[in-house]
Amino acid sequence: MAEQDVSVGQLLLAEYQSVKDEQKARIGFRDNLLYVTLAVVAAVIAAAAQAKQSSMLLALPPVCVVLGWTYLVNDEKISAIGRYVRDELGPRLSQLADTSGGFAAFGWETAHRSDARRGTRKAIQCVVDLTAFCAVPLAALVVFWASGEGGGLLVGLSVLEALTVVGLAVQVVLYTRPA
Repeated sequence: MAEQDVSVGQLLLAEYQSVKDEQKARIGFRDNLLYVTLAVVAAVIAAAAQAKQSSMLLALPPVCVVLGWTYLVNDEKISAIGRYVRDELGPRLSQLADTSGGFAAFGWETAHRSDARRGTRKAIQCVVDLTAFCAVPLAALVVFWASGEGGGLLVGLSVLEALTVVGLAVQVVLYTRPA
């Protein structure tokens, strides 16, 4: 075998590094979406309060849905990368490294999932996601509706926004994987 030849193991390790780099970038991006959402919510609430215009709160649902959906999609890709490493790359590399079947590559990918409190953390994270991306915009809609402000068009828009937020909430719950 020539020096420039690349082994299957090297290719698998290069692929592992590549998908882990993508996973790391997605984790940072996903986590920052929560901070962006908090900043947008604070800015819209402050502007609505200062202007004494509850109709300005109608900006929150679409923004929260877009940020929430982006968060959810990135979270799913992060999980998909973990599954791929556990189910595909790890076993293939293990098979190359140890013909007796006793070696498991990338053990951390599986080990960290066996924590007894993982289910609790996932449930709490689901509540945090639902609060940030769904409960806050729904609360803004309730404030708008209670204010009695706006005509039929704005009320109709607000109902459509509420349905969209509820749709996102359903997706957040559906994407939550059992521990």
